[in-house]
Amino acid sequence: MEFSITHTRQPEDPKSGVVKIGWFFADETSSVVYFPPERLRTVDMNRTHAKSASRCPAVIGLESRYMMVRCPFEMHLGFIRDDKGKPALKNLMGSKSPVRSSKLNQLLSVTSESEWRFADRPTVQLKLPYMFISDEPVYLSQVPPFLDYQDSEPIPGTLFGGRFPIDVWPRPLMWAFEWHNIKKPIRLKRGQPLFYCQFELDNPERQFQVFEAERTPELQEYCKMITGAVNYVNQTFSLFKRAAEVRPSQLLVKKEKR
Repeated sequence: MEFSITHTRQPEDPKSGVVKIGWFFADETSSVVYFPPERLRTVDMNRTHAKSASRCPAVIGLESRYMMVRCPFEMHLGFIRDDKGKPALKNLMGSKSPVRSSKLNQLLSVTSESEWRFADRPTVQLKLPYMFISDEPVYLSQVPPFLDYQDSEPIPGTLFGGRFPIDVWPRPLMWAFEWHNIKKPIRLKRGQPLFYCQFELDNPERQFQVFEAERTPELQEYCKMITGAVNYVNQTFSLFKRAAEVRPSQLLVKKEKR
């Protein structure tokens, strides 16, 4: 009688250790105005009682997956149509606005009406310089600041979320807003939570470390290949494979304090 022994290959152990994630500004111009991304933490919590929610592993595990980005300046915006009937924004703060109207127009815009998801809900975009990068597979999901209580009047619409891989597709984030009730203004205060960034790793048990990254020539060159692709291709996700093929093995370098 013959016996055959089949060796079954055991699956490789998932990667372990801390995943390093870097953030940087796409443009250093006026970067001091923008708040660095920060870990989501609730201050003045009760941690003395063993059963306090602030000591719950599930709560801590959830909050540890998020970074928060704060609003860089105060805005009070109204929706109007210009003399040609095209949608536009009106700075309701007028001369009291801390941001010059000319500069505000460079950062804020209403997308073309033909691109709105709903005919009666304008899409407003605020350009931001934040970019994230990792040398390991990491997906970033941009979500509303649902864990922060807003004591002011709620904004009259919803935030556009998004999810993409920062290891092969680093791109500047933006605040995209769908304006459900155009009769109500958009009010944003400097310093209030604007959105969260949630990070998905290859192994849910792993932790991540976020630090400011150096804008090395290699990183800037790679980002140039990515930036603007949306203007030429409808489905940019189809370019991920190509981007991974030309990507240098290392792009993340921690910025040294000067």
